[in-house]
Amino acid sequence: MTVESVPKTSPVRVAAVPAGHSYVQNIVDREAAWPADGVTVLADPVRASAPAGQWWPPVMLDPRWVAENAHRFDLMHVHFGTESFTVSELQAVLDALRTAQRPVVFTVHDLTNPQLIDQAPHLAQLDLLIGAADEVVTLTPGAAAEVRARWGREATVIAHPRMRGAGHVVAAGAGAGSSHLAVGMHLRDLRPNIDAARAVATLIGAAAMLRADRFGVDVTVEINEKVRDEKLREELRAMTAGVAGLVLSEHPRLTDVELESALASTDIEVLPYGHGTHSGWLELCWDLGVSVAAPAVGFYGEQHTEPGAVATFTPGSVGSLAAALRLLAEARQAAVARQTEVAGQTADSLQPTEAQGDPASALRAERAALRREQQSQIHTAHLAVYRRALAGAAR
Repeated sequence: MTVESVPKTSPVRVAAVPAGHSYVQNIVDREAAWPADGVTVLADPVRASAPAGQWWPPVMLDPRWVAENAHRFDLMHVHFGTESFTVSELQAVLDALRTAQRPVVFTVHDLTNPQLIDQAPHLAQLDLLIGAADEVVTLTPGAAAEVRARWGREATVIAHPRMRGAGHVVAAGAGAGSSHLAVGMHLRDLRPNIDAARAVATLIGAAAMLRADRFGVDVTVEINEKVRDEKLREELRAMTAGVAGLVLSEHPRLTDVELESALASTDIEVLPYGHGTHSGWLELCWDLGVSVAAPAVGFYGEQHTEPGAVATFTPGSVGSLAAALRLLAEARQAAVARQTEVAGQTADSLQPTEAQGDPASALRAERAALRREQQSQIHTAHLAVYRRALAGAAR
């Protein structure tokens, strides 16, 4: 099937890499009014040796797979998983797509790869993929400006979608009815972009500064049982031992449900990143009504620019983080006031009883409505990108 023969009354068929990632699942509106406005995403092919649910390394990034399956999709949209391949292997995939007359869309999620220390392989892949893609997408204006400056490409900016499924219900967080601010930090398995020692030291200092100003703060630092750096774990144990108002929680890697529960039990999540570009973790916090203090690296602060959603701080600066925490705490109380006012003015408020007095519930109510509106916008924006890519390939 050539590009010209794709029925204009049919949904655009996308080979998304990877299809099973929550980001990819949530950029598609599955309730499009007309078939021509729809997008269908091919399921991830599974390697025979891979555990159930594991999409990596992506099977679709293989020239043989492209040649054998080109009749099943109209374009390929690459998001994640390229680190499993060399530049020459990716070039072979791009060549196969060109032979099959299938355009490529590439979303620049990471200008620096959070899983890597040496960024040279990732930058080489960006050079290839950004240069070769028929359409380039990214998540924030700042990232788009960097793509323009470094590669001379205009990237379409499309906001990050929700990370939670629509309709999920989460119990009220620990901050409900408490006079203390519950602050969390997740170090996970100490992957390369987690600047753990500096981040924890800064948080300890910021919490002490707020307590000295009669501001109640309870801190929980969470870390996986299995980590990539045992020496650093021991350093963190020593650093946090005996610190008043701080709990170091070590546990197995959290399931998605356990993670949502852990995040929902906090008022503010402090991101411990030393480098990065965008954050799905930040988006999950936003969906859960959790405020985020993010280091002033990458473009985390541009993901949500509404007042009080994200406050950036200078990495290593105790005063800067303390100011960010205070700003976010004040914004959370303002959210309660807004939701209480809405509940009093309309009989069909989103969650009038749950939101009453609980900042997280009030924010979840506001944000659920915004996500519903955003979902259609994100779908429409991607559909426009896909149509441009298909039109360009047809010429």
